[in-house]
Formats: sequence, structure tokens, C-alpha cells
Amino acid sequence: MMKEPEPRDVSGVMHRLSFEPWLEQQPHWPSRGRHILAQADADTVVVYQAYKPSIAAAAVADQRFGGGGFSFTRMSWLKTNFLWMMHRSSWATAVDQERVLALWVPRRLFVDWLRAAVASSFDRRRYETEAAWRAALATSSVRLQWDPDHGPTGAPAERRAVQIGLRGDALKAFGDGSLVAIDDVTDFVAEQREHRADRPRLITPHERVLDVDDDTAARIGLDV
Repeated sequence: MMKEPEPRDVSGVMHRLSFEPWLEQQPHWPSRGRHILAQADADTVVVYQAYKPSIAAAAVADQRFGGGGFSFTRMSWLKTNFLWMMHRSSWATAVDQERVLALWVPRRLFVDWLRAAVASSFDRRRYETEAAWRAALATSSVRLQWDPDHGPTGAPAERRAVQIGLRGDALKAFGDGSLVAIDDVTDFVAEQREHRADRPRLITPHERVLDVDDDTAARIGLDV
């Protein structure tokens, strides 16, 4: 029987992931195209990161980043798709990615990141020249890229998953008190790692396509 993480009470609000059998989620997920799959409500969006134990422990204890060796001089990448995070961290077994954190981000801040983001690769639909794109990339503190999403055993999907990279001022604001809650979900990851090839038993966080306004969707190249 899967043991759900205990609710975390931050500023009087309860935060806990909700779950659903992986097989039951499939009919709700687009099979191809660029989509943001996420667990979200009217106020928050859940994103994931994987860290070495010292960073994760400090982040959970302090409910902010900066301790345990966290660096504000590097690009920090956030993922909304749980299974993409599992692929990237090898289900929390990769070096320095042994602890997986679920981060509740204010939804307005998440949308602000999308609006401010510059794509990691040149998009001639948004920039007249590659030089203009490179200039925007150099000055932006938010980066966005689309990568193949992945299934439970690591097989790439036709659907694209979003990654948001933060650096500079955006990363400092993110790390120093902008988050609603931080929770360590590594125990849950370890339990489900044993079921990744047993799809009828696999449980993953509940995720659906995240709706954003039309201007933001067009800006980041979302498919509808």
C-alpha cells in the first residue's frame, strides 16, 4: 500500500501532492505537441527539482533555497512533469539528484516566468535574426526549452515537456521566499520506482494540461 506524504502546513495552508494511477491519466494527456502537464490549482503550480541531500534537507527545513551548498550563480531548471523529472534524475538515483523536491509556486509567478522566458534555441517565428535572439538570451534571467517527455521506463514520447531555467535576479527571487511550500517526495519516488515497469501498479502525481492565456501560449509556442 502506497504511503502518501504527510501534509505540510505552511502559513496555515495544507500542501500535499494528489495522486492517480498512471494508466488512468493517459486518456487526459495529449500524445504529441507542446503542452504543460502539471499539478495545479487556482493559486499554485507544482514543479520538481532533484538535488543532493544537503541542499534538499536545508531547503525543506528553511522552506527556501540557499543552504546546503545551493548555488545562485548557476542556472536552475524546473520541471512540471513528474515523469520527466524521473527520467532526468534516474528516479532519484543519479549522482547529486538523490532527493526529489516538490515545489509549490504561486501560479501568477509561474505565468510571469513563461511571459519573460527566452527560448533556449533560435525561433525565427519570434526573432527576426539569430543575433536578436542571442541578445535577448544574454539579458534574460528566465529560459525555456521543450524536450521530449518520457514514459515510466524512460522511453521518449512524441509529446514535448517544458523546462524553465532561472538565473540571476529570477533565481534569487525564487530561492529567497517566493515559494509557497517545499516538500521532499523522495520516499514516494523510491516506492514507485519499483513499479515503473509494472504500469497497472504505478501511481504518479495527478497532472493535467495547464491552461494559460492566449498571448502567453503563443509566446512560448504551446499547442492547443
